[in-house]
Amino acid sequence: MDYVLLIAGFILLIKGADFFVGGSSSVAKLLKVPSIIIGLTVVAFGTSMPELSVSVTAALLGNNDLAVSNVLGSNIFNLLVVLGCCAVLYPVKAEESLLRREFPFSIFISVILLLLNSDFSIGKVLSGKGTFVLGRMGGALFLILFAVFLAATVRAALSERRMQKVPDDEYEVMPPLKSVLFIAGGLAGIVLGGDLVVDSACNIAEYFGMSQTFIGLTIVALGTSLPELVTSMVAAGRGENDLAVGNVVGSNIFNILLILGISSVITPIHLEITAVYDTVILIAASVLVYAAALTKKKIERKEGILFLIVYAAFFMYILWR
Repeated sequence: MDYVLLIAGFILLIKGADFFVGGSSSVAKLLKVPSIIIGLTVVAFGTSMPELSVSVTAALLGNNDLAVSNVLGSNIFNLLVVLGCCAVLYPVKAEESLLRREFPFSIFISVILLLLNSDFSIGKVLSGKGTFVLGRMGGALFLILFAVFLAATVRAALSERRMQKVPDDEYEVMPPLKSVLFIAGGLAGIVLGGDLVVDSACNIAEYFGMSQTFIGLTIVALGTSLPELVTSMVAAGRGENDLAVGNVVGSNIFNILLILGISSVITPIHLEITAVYDTVILIAASVLVYAAALTKKKIERKEGILFLIVYAAFFMYILWR
């Protein structure tokens, strides 16, 4: 029964996020908000709603390992599997501005996460002993950085918009009542889906003697990353995947700053040493993808295959431990 509930939870999360984005985008259009701002805020937030729902629910229930491993697993999956699959289908282009600003920023905040997760103590990390906590102060710092990042992104987008004509009909405009119903229904689906995923995943982990960290890094991370995977794969199939890197980097930034920020402000998150190691792996994966994207301003098929091999090795590692 838990497996059925897990699948049902994923479906509710994905469809709920889809309805939420559609309704919110329509309302924004009715209020004459530029579509580029909708894409950078509402849509980006909507695609991160599954991770947000799962992590916040897990934090409230005291399942801290699941809250953190969900974000780390999703970010690693986005970098290695989503971009890897896209590059195998069609070389992925990387915008110059993204490589100059957002990508280095995503690596920077991953390093901050490592410092906070490790309590700034190399000795504790090397010994593998002691307690590790992502506290409310760290969460507040992430939320401040998120606000700064969002403001800078919107300001840059508006500046670019003034310099060139951008079509303003990218999103469907629905009647006001329908838009509100989509938003309400989407949020309800996201909240209920998050509850189902957390409860069923924890039950499955307990039944098989697996840790919440393993479930979070694998099953839950895959499920909550499905919107990014499906969107990027469809774009790659159409040969329009030049935005795939931006989609992944933006989602990863949202996941760390917004999701872990909110989760740890609600309740301090107590971590296992494995969460620190996984943060190091996330940084390494980020640097690997960034280096590949810098070479020719795109990620080629052979590099995509390399990413998939690295993820397979990571999966074997967490299975072994």
